[in-house]
Amino acid sequence: MRVLRLAGWALGASAALALPPGSRPVAASAAAGAPLVFCADPEYMPYSDRAGDGFENRIAGVVGRALGRPIQYYWRSMRMKDEYGEFITATIGAKKCDVLVDVPYALQQIKTTRPYFISSYVFVYKKARGYDVTSLDSPQLRHLKIGYEGDTPVDMGLKERTLILGAKLFLTADDESGSPANIVDALESNKIDVGLSWDPAVGYYLKNHPDLVAVTIPNARSQGYPEQYTFPMAMATRESDTTLNADLNHVIATHASELDAVLRTYNINFTTPSADSGL
Repeated sequence: MRVLRLAGWALGASAALALPPGSRPVAASAAAGAPLVFCADPEYMPYSDRAGDGFENRIAGVVGRALGRPIQYYWRSMRMKDEYGEFITATIGAKKCDVLVDVPYALQQIKTTRPYFISSYVFVYKKARGYDVTSLDSPQLRHLKIGYEGDTPVDMGLKERTLILGAKLFLTADDESGSPANIVDALESNKIDVGLSWDPAVGYYLKNHPDLVAVTIPNARSQGYPEQYTFPMAMATRESDTTLNADLNHVIATHASELDAVLRTYNINFTTPSADSGL
């Protein structure tokens, strides 16, 4: 799952949400009117695709309109067996593109904006089952068939609790033929009882499955160390692109309702950060 590859690569998980002001006038940007190139995966719904159907495509559209700049894409698969840092280096680091739309806040080696939403990993299961599953420490999990996405925070959380034995692994982040929808399909066909996934990935597919429910997986300390399953998400530029970064912060501050509307369209459960919020 993409979030872990980012988080595990260089995320300061305990960083406070020190949100910079968004009052800088966008019109002052020297790049006004020039094309703005977004880094994106050509076939990874619900994030992005060449047809422009992903939520990252829609957010890029909001940004382009707000800045008065036409948008373009540099396409490269985000799904690889190596760390997500390779994608960063080959795209925004190589100056092939200018903006990453959806990354965990406080990544190092790139300059993140203020967060524009906070979301979480979730349990997904059939409502009719009425499971009492509210955290990774819920005793009922030991009696259920679990499906999970590999190389994610929940993968590590399951291993720490010896819940990985007998669980079904989904390699969505490694396999370009995979999809977050595979967990939903496995639930409907009763191959698993409960699925663990990133809400912005799986929520899109849950729209067509009203018999399924998503429950937030809370952060935990029960294993003796902090476990993070909730992440503030931001946009990002190169460290040197301070003007563009400030422009993006202005868009986030002044077009919050449009950005929120995009996320809601994709059935993403989220919290909008405020200037005095923190984690």
